[in-house]
Amino acid sequence: MSDTVQAPQTRPSPTEKRFGWFLVATAAVAWIASFVLVLERLELYKNPGHVTSCDINPWVSCGAVMQEWQAALFGFPNPLLGIVGFAVVATIGASLIAGARFPRWYWVATQIGVSFAFVFIVWLWSQALYSIHVLCLYCMVVWAMMIPMFVFTTSRNIVAGVFGASERVRRAVAEWAWVAAAGLLLLAAASVLVSFSGVFFGS
Repeated sequence: MSDTVQAPQTRPSPTEKRFGWFLVATAAVAWIASFVLVLERLELYKNPGHVTSCDINPWVSCGAVMQEWQAALFGFPNPLLGIVGFAVVATIGASLIAGARFPRWYWVATQIGVSFAFVFIVWLWSQALYSIHVLCLYCMVVWAMMIPMFVFTTSRNIVAGVFGASERVRRAVAEWAWVAAAGLLLLAAASVLVSFSGVFFGS
């Protein structure tokens, strides 16, 4: 009679599992918004007179924003980047939920990708508010997901020692990450209210 030796089963830590669910949730919402934008952009290619589902008024109009050069900075519709990027983020989240462990270089690469996306949406936000002067509802959904995604991914990597931060810095980041995320979301909302104060509050 022979004994069968089974490999020990590892489970994801509660913190990593929660972070995985967070990535899946935020990436899924942002992916859906990006997907809708791609569909609307395709309709506009076929019919320039198409009224998009978020053409609410002259100041909130996805269709108007899509006609601007900023909406296709790299020669193709910006939401295509979201279709690919957010799918990758959701996959990372699902892998963490399943118990996957990634090496340091993988988290560095993830941080670079998420940071690029954050800088890009900050630029798009500035263009919408101060150059185009028109808001895109689905774009704002992506902004709202991208801000906490960037903050908490950065926080996770600092706390996990990916960047070699001191224990004091790690504790501070772990404690204040949610404040940073909330502050950036409030700042983004306030900037919209200020830039479009005439629309919201009258001239």
